Amino acid sequence: MIVLDTTVVNVAVPSVGDDLDAALSDLQWIVDAYVVVFAALLLSSGTLSDRIGAARCFSLGMIGFTAASLVCGAAPALWVLLAARVAQGAAAALLLPSSLALVRLAFEDPRERARAIGTWVAVGGTAVAAGPVLGGVLTSAVDWRAIFLINLPVGIIAVAANVRAPAAPRNREPLDLPGQLAAIVAVGTLTFAVIKGGHEGFASPLVVAMLLTFAFASAAFVAIERGSAHPALPLSLFRSPTLSGSVLVGLVLNFAFYGQLFVFSLFFQDVLGHSPVEAGLMFLPLTALIAGVNLVAGRMVNRFGPRVPLLLGQLSMVVGLLGMTQVDQDSATALILLLTVPIGVGGGLAIPPLTAVLLDSVPAEQAGLASGLFNAARQFGGGLGVAVFGGMVASDFIPGMHLSLAVGAAAVLVSFAVAARYVGREGEGT
Repeated sequence: MIVLDTTVVNVAVPSVGDDLDAALSDLQWIVDAYVVVFAALLLSSGTLSDRIGAARCFSLGMIGFTAASLVCGAAPALWVLLAARVAQGAAAALLLPSSLALVRLAFEDPRERARAIGTWVAVGGTAVAAGPVLGGVLTSAVDWRAIFLINLPVGIIAVAANVRAPAAPRNREPLDLPGQLAAIVAVGTLTFAVIKGGHEGFASPLVVAMLLTFAFASAAFVAIERGSAHPALPLSLFRSPTLSGSVLVGLVLNFAFYGQLFVFSLFFQDVLGHSPVEAGLMFLPLTALIAGVNLVAGRMVNRFGPRVPLLLGQLSMVVGLLGMTQVDQDSATALILLLTVPIGVGGGLAIPPLTAVLLDSVPAEQAGLASGLFNAARQFGGGLGVAVFGGMVASDFIPGMHLSLAVGAAAVLVSFAVAARYVGREGEGT
């Protein structure tokens, strides 16, 4: 649900504009409002999950997400839709870290947990593959409102099933409200600046103001956390090379992967001339294998340890990104689609072991916090990739695309070096 409501909306945006008589500049906020609020609240939501229990946090998030989806599907005007999308983003922030914390709690055995995390990631990978296609089909065959209303039965079933979730250990320390507020402002303004900078340029007065606010809020956050008896994000966590390395690698992988998904979408439609539905289908060689590879990665963790699939996955992404630097508007479609496969396979191999290593590096009562931190970094990485790579292709598309692919490959090579040195080293665990 969380991933679908990020990807499925892109295809439906033109239909929303026609139905609600909205300008293109306003329509971008259907996507961006969700992403900004989601990213801004992830860290705080992870802390809340540890305080009130993962199962309770999950249920609250699912009820809120389902209710907001209903409002989205029934929205009579754009402002109602945007307000409901903000609510969806807030509810999604409650759902993501608590769902991963529930996986951490349900499987005490590390081998079973690795397979479960592979399944958890695979569901998200399925949504990445299905989102553009499902959005096009529902919008064309039914109505754009169907992309939101489809969440209702899923939400009801999930809340009912969560009654059987295991009891979670709670972190009884008081909430660090000043620290939480500073974190929300810092992450929110940075995410907003990255998205807005991708649209309007980073010299825009509003973007500059957001970046300055981010800098001030970040400094305030560090000062508050150092002086707090019960910090929202204990800075001591970053003494763990595994946790710090995992967060950095997750950010870089999303930077390269989701940044290139954005570029490929423009390439397929604006350069090659395909329709939105055709473009969605062209993503299938890249995305359709992700779910299956996620499950394979979980098994590889049990057999070889996390480092093997993590490092192989990053190398596969580098091969795919560099291979795509050889295509242009005259390249055969079959070749283009074939060269995207290693990118999807690489991401599918790398994320499950990275997630498993991260959760193993913290005690169970901090699983929500670690998950929130990890996923906030990944969300920011994806937004940064869209902004940076979008700027590269703005003037001269094909050379800009080749440059963005080279930059993405170089970034993943750096993350490969970090993972090889710090992530999943023997002797580090809970």
